[in-house]
Amino acid sequence: MADTLPDLKQQLAQLVASPSISATDPKLDMGNRGVVELLAAWLETLGFNVELMPLPDQPHKANMIATLSGGGPGDGGLVLAGHTDTVPYDEGRWQSDPFKLDDRDNRFYGLGSTDMKGFFPIAIEAARAFTGKPLQQPLIILATADEETSMDGARALVEAGRPHGRYAVIGEPTGLRPIHMHKGMMMEAVRITGKTGHSSNPALGANALEAMHAAIATLLRVRAEWQAQYRNPGFAVPVPTMNLGCIHGGDNPNRICGHTELQFDVRPLPGMPLEELRAELDRRLHAAVQDEKISLEYGPIFRGTEAFAQDRTSELVRVAEKLTGHSAESVAFATEAPYFKSMGMDTIVLGPGDIDQAHQPDEYLGQERIGPMVEVLRGLIARFCM
Repeated sequence: MADTLPDLKQQLAQLVASPSISATDPKLDMGNRGVVELLAAWLETLGFNVELMPLPDQPHKANMIATLSGGGPGDGGLVLAGHTDTVPYDEGRWQSDPFKLDDRDNRFYGLGSTDMKGFFPIAIEAARAFTGKPLQQPLIILATADEETSMDGARALVEAGRPHGRYAVIGEPTGLRPIHMHKGMMMEAVRITGKTGHSSNPALGANALEAMHAAIATLLRVRAEWQAQYRNPGFAVPVPTMNLGCIHGGDNPNRICGHTELQFDVRPLPGMPLEELRAELDRRLHAAVQDEKISLEYGPIFRGTEAFAQDRTSELVRVAEKLTGHSAESVAFATEAPYFKSMGMDTIVLGPGDIDQAHQPDEYLGQERIGPMVEVLRGLIARFCM
């Protein structure tokens, strides 16, 4: 594996040097075309058939589907998937340039090195051993856009019904441990509008903050009910969580508060569909705030991601456990896995990085993880494509 490290390093350096930040702030948000075009060029050289799929209304962002077919009869095969975007970075807190790969301490430092640009050179190196061989099922390397914000890349794939894989491995940072289950993610907002007035006479207005007090009490009751109703011991935190993240309202102590907004997140367990949770929240919140002088609006900040669970008896899970030497586990963070699962693919999350490094200054990928990850992917390709 030491012979291939220079090639991997060179590819990772080029990927890190191509900024692809996804952000809800339009001033920070970028495209990912530079990254997917690099991947496309490398994979075409290896004999992959490559297609770039721009996102609807966002031509500067694209998914990439690269397929290696060996002439076999199968139309299923294995998908090695990852996202090409990164989160923003903390300027001034990095010891090195986040867009210049820094090789030190047996680590590759750089923005996205572990989450998750580092997966792609590893997947390419694993695939290199199978070029020109008679694959019975296709090998697909898939790169998505906008995972860190909207999941619009994965959503576009679902809408297109692509790719046509049978098994999928998503190379998110899991420390070389197969993940068969994770929680979902919802980010929601409650906006309450009342009527301002002089604080010396409450009858002159309608206090939005007081109404928000009732809304918050309702949310906490719902949280307690959900945690009593739903439980999964496969998670470190075995119940769904609800975090009241930020609140803004009013403008002065001597004015009746006319408007306030609360933003919160929910991490549901598998078996808790987002649509049903939102319907309950909408009903309960409007029931809690019933005042003709007060209006309440509730809705998602973005569409959210469903929880994910892959049956542990799946052959993909069993093979991944054998190759890694680790039993399948769960994580609390969300990934694109439910989108692949919804297209009929058995799916796991399995990658070389560590989630503790993700979204952090001086993000790095430990070089000792590269060789083992290449071997795991080769084992998966041999089992599901040959």
